[in-house]
Amino acid sequence: MKTDQILASLETKHPGEKEYMQAVEEVLTSIEDVYNEHPEFEKAKIIERLVEPDRIITFRVPWVDDKGEIHVNLGYRVQFNNAIGPYKGGLRFHASVNLSILKFLAFEQTFKNALTTLPMGGGKGGSDFSIRGRSDAEIMRFCQAFMLELWRNIGPDTDVPAGDIGVGGREIGYLYGMYKKLARENTGTITGKGLEYGGSILRPEATGFGGLYFVNRMMQEHGMELKGKTIALSGFGNVAWGAAIKATEFGAKVITISGPDGYIYDPDGICGEKIDYMLELRASGEDIVAPYADKFGDAGFVPDKRPWEQKADIALPCATQNELDASDANKLIQNGVKCVAEISNMGCTAEAVDMFLNNKILFAPGKAVNAGGVATSGLEMTQNSMHISWTPDEVDGKLHRIMSDIHRQCVEHGREGNYINYVKGANIAGFMKVAKAMIAQGAV
Repeated sequence: MKTDQILASLETKHPGEKEYMQAVEEVLTSIEDVYNEHPEFEKAKIIERLVEPDRIITFRVPWVDDKGEIHVNLGYRVQFNNAIGPYKGGLRFHASVNLSILKFLAFEQTFKNALTTLPMGGGKGGSDFSIRGRSDAEIMRFCQAFMLELWRNIGPDTDVPAGDIGVGGREIGYLYGMYKKLARENTGTITGKGLEYGGSILRPEATGFGGLYFVNRMMQEHGMELKGKTIALSGFGNVAWGAAIKATEFGAKVITISGPDGYIYDPDGICGEKIDYMLELRASGEDIVAPYADKFGDAGFVPDKRPWEQKADIALPCATQNELDASDANKLIQNGVKCVAEISNMGCTAEAVDMFLNNKILFAPGKAVNAGGVATSGLEMTQNSMHISWTPDEVDGKLHRIMSDIHRQCVEHGREGNYINYVKGANIAGFMKVAKAMIAQGAV
């Protein structure tokens, strides 16, 4: 495999798609050696096929606001790879959404889903629509208009969307309600549904819970434990909420959360009612964390900064892509950070990742760490197809086992002497499963 040539060709075909190129370069660099050990991969042009999505569906979404004014947004669904199962991945509603971001997310999702061992391919979608400042009625009308365009391209054995940034339980309800009306059937076509109509218990917390299960295994693998450690978190939505709950249960102290307006530093630890208040802030629709400091006087608010300047044993990006850069990485390393794990998708820039790996800091990528969310979505698909439901303990037990198995795969493929390169391990493990499935199915 000639990585430089493949990347140059992609850049020519898709200029300016920096997030997508970043994701592809990370995977190709990690798998190059093992790829070259398999001439059948080169013969079948696995990489050339794998770096391009199967299809991209683009559509306009016209909708009417509360004043009767018509708006037009863009909608997308990137169906990247279905070698091991139906396309599976979230929908993101945010003003920043573009094809580069969705292609990177769908590409990452392909390997993430492979790591779960569940039969799911990779996909992602969304719109440049922002829910901020919109009424429930406006959000409902947008979701219905979006689904009116998408519904023919999804299904329980074809493509199963879920939630992502800007798409929570409310939006999933509106989307599924419209899908059900159009398709005239109740199926597991969308995950993240409410418990009343086929959803899986623990799904809102699953990404954060799974992330901490992975981090706990990382620490144990290297003779450490979470108990007594300080943790810097970013974000304050469902992912950070779930991570804060589980970190506290493990005996760690969460000292930061963050939003677009800055971050909260709480040296006493974010636990109990403080964790619950995180979701109240998110539900308020204001998308800011400053009120936390007003409510809890022992906490401080630092405007327009990121939490990585605080001294912590563990750093967990939980917000969005590339939220932790080389400058942040340098601060964390100087402050003696022991472990960094992406609970957000590609939460660190490539330069930051290189700094952690070069300094032998324990670092794990999002495709491994945050797989708990899609794993629980996969469990929801299973429950829907079997017309059953599982208890919280059953779902949590299955999630725990899946995350432990993902960690095992990373260790198996990423060990370099006494150090485990989790980036390499996750990429190789996910790639090998997808590549072998593609080989078995021929040139399709």
